[in-house]
Amino acid sequence: MWTVKRFVCNPLQENCYVVSDPSQECIIIDCGVFWENEQDALLDYISTQRLKPVHLLATHGHLDHNFGNALVYEKYGLKVEVHSDDCELVEHLERQAHDIFGIELPQQPAPTGRLLADGDTVSFGQHTLQVLSTPGHSHGSVLYYCAQEHTAFTGDTLFRMSIGRTDFAEGSWPQMEHSLHHVVAHLPKDTLVLSGHGPQSTIADELMYNPYLR
Repeated sequence: MWTVKRFVCNPLQENCYVVSDPSQECIIIDCGVFWENEQDALLDYISTQRLKPVHLLATHGHLDHNFGNALVYEKYGLKVEVHSDDCELVEHLERQAHDIFGIELPQQPAPTGRLLADGDTVSFGQHTLQVLSTPGHSHGSVLYYCAQEHTAFTGDTLFRMSIGRTDFAEGSWPQMEHSLHHVVAHLPKDTLVLSGHGPQSTIADELMYNPYLR
C-alpha cells in the first residue's frame, strides 16, 4: 500500500505528487512548486512524514512541471529523471521561462539525471513503476504506471475528460492519437488516473466519456 499526496502548484495549477510507502522512501513526480509557500508545503510534508526522497521524476519537460527541480536538487541531491526526447527542454527551462512566461528563473536549472526510455522501470521502497512513452503533448512525454497500485501518473497526456495540448512546437496530434489509442486505452480499466492538471479519473471512465478515447 502506498500514500499519494497531491500539491496543486504555480499559476497553471499543476499537480505535483509525493508518493511514499511503508519503507519511508518516496518519489516526487512533476515538481512544479513555484511560490515560497508551495515550496515550504512540499518540504514540510516530506519532513513531518519523515520521508526519504529517492527519485525526482518528470512526465515531460514543460516548465510548469519542473519549476521545483532546483529546490529538490539543492535539498535532497536528486537530479530530474526524464525521457531522453525531453532532455533539452528540461536543460533549458530558463528559455521556457523567458519565452512563455516572461519571467526569469531565480535559480539555474538543476542538472539532468537518468534519461528514461519506454519500458524502463523506476523502483522505490516496495514499489515499481513502469515508464510508458506517450508522445504527443511533447516528444518525450511519458506516463508512470504502477500495476501493484492500479495507478497511472499521466502528466499532460490525459486529463479527466480531456487531453493535453498538441499545438506547441514539440507537440503532435498524430503522436497523441497513437499514444491515446495504443498505450492509454490498453491500461486496465480499473487504473486510477492521476494527471498533471485537474482531478483524478479512471481509465474506465475515460474510455466511456472522454471524446478523444471513444
